[in-house]
Order: sequence, then structure tokens, then C-alpha cells
Amino acid sequence: MGENNDEIGRTVAVGGVATNYHDLGGGPPVLLVHGSGPGVSAWANWRTVLPELSRHHRVVAPDVLGFGYTQRPPDVAYGPDVWLDHLLGFLDALDLPVVSVVGNSFGGALALRLAARAPERVDRLVLMGSVGVPFDLTPGLDAVWGFEPSLDAMRDLMRVFTHDGAAVGDDLARLRLDAATRPGVHEAYSRMFPAPRQDGVDAMALDEEVIAALPHETLIVHGRDDRVIPMATSLRLLDLIDRSQLHVFARCGHWVQIEHGARFAALVEGFLAEGSGAAAR
Repeated sequence: MGENNDEIGRTVAVGGVATNYHDLGGGPPVLLVHGSGPGVSAWANWRTVLPELSRHHRVVAPDVLGFGYTQRPPDVAYGPDVWLDHLLGFLDALDLPVVSVVGNSFGGALALRLAARAPERVDRLVLMGSVGVPFDLTPGLDAVWGFEPSLDAMRDLMRVFTHDGAAVGDDLARLRLDAATRPGVHEAYSRMFPAPRQDGVDAMALDEEVIAALPHETLIVHGRDDRVIPMATSLRLLDLIDRSQLHVFARCGHWVQIEHGARFAALVEGFLAEGSGAAAR
């Protein structure tokens, strides 16, 4: 692998792009799709829940095109369709015709798009602090997508992501800063969500009629104190998706899987266990 780094897992070619991913456990397959914070990777996003979910499922967690340790082709024009094509190609490369999908924030919007474009390939949906419906850009999300590398800026982001910023130590901020400033990473990141960043929010949103037509059993999760994605987005998804339920964690910011990792993993595991095969159509 060349680097002694837990973030580096296996590699598979997806449309000619060397894609880094983690593949744990056995059983019904689950795709985990990470968020869009600076320095993010599948491992950084999901490390706290991978051990629990992989007890009864085969869990695959890729670094989405442009993020983490997946190859970053210099000529890619990043956007929702490009990211979705990469995810579908990833599932094809692993010969996974049907998966349940867990999407975090930006990853929630991609999960919704995957379910809308290829509904037969999705069993159950889990959307955590999800993008995907229109909302006014928050100062928190503006800070995330507009990140300019410095330790102070990363410390500030760690506080934005969590309910109790004091619980986030400098070690995590330094690790995320190191990840965000590897060669080529920030250059790619800065091209993904340029100002005006409200355009990025709007580009990730789906037509509400498309969301309302989704037939999948859906678990929606949100932190009550989220300062990045407003809880109103999850309330709107609850209104739109007929077969949905919403679980709200109090004293919790945007990082439900970090701040309440064990409870989140148990909630998702219970929801996934209810499914048996592809969702009824």
C-alpha cells in the first residue's frame, strides 16, 4: 500500500479510476457514502460504526471520486452526476446488484440520487443529516465547503461539526488537517463547491416529486443541534418519503456517527435487520 494508514483499504478500478474502499463482514451488502468535509475519507467518516455494522452485513465504504485516497483525475468536472456514476460503477465493479445505502450529509444526497436513478438496486435507505432538498446555505456549511487550510480553521470546523466542541481535541484537528493538505487534495476540494456556495446546495437537491416517488423503506437521522445541515431538511424528507421514519438525537451536532456512534450503529443495524431482500415495488 505504501502508507501505514488505516484510511487506505482495498483498491478497485472504476471507469479507469483507482478507487480506495473498505470491505468488511459478510451478509446482506450495505454501501456507506461519506460526507464532504475537508480531509474526509470513508474510514474517517465511518470508522466508529464499521465494526458493529459488519457483524451481520457485508459493509463496503468507498472514497467517493475526488475524496480520500481514491485517484483524482486532473480533468474531472465534479458534480452530482459524476459522483453518482462513480458510485454505480463501484457497485458494478464489486458485482453488487442490490445494496442498502447509508448516506451522510453530501452522501445522503448521493444515496437519494442512486435510489432515484436505479431504484431496483437499493433495498433500504438511511439518510443522516442529509442534503438533497432545498435549504438556505448555513454559515456552518459555508465554512465547511469554503475551508482554507490552517490548524485554527480546522479547529473551528471541529466545533461546528459537534454539539460539544470542547470534546474534540487537537489530535483530531491535526489529523484532519494533514489529510486535507496531502498533495492535490485541497486543490480538488476547492473546485467542488466554489462560491457562491448556495449553488452547491441547489445542485445537490432533487426534485421533490422524484423524492416522493421513492418506494424504499427509509430511516432518516439528524442531530437536533446540527449547525451544518438544518434539521428542517430531514423533516421535509420525512414528509416526502412515504415509507420513512425520523430519529432525532438531542445534544448532537452534524456528526451523529461520531458523537453517538454506538446508539447510531444499533439504530441502523436494527433498521437494516427488518429488511429481507429488495424493497417491495
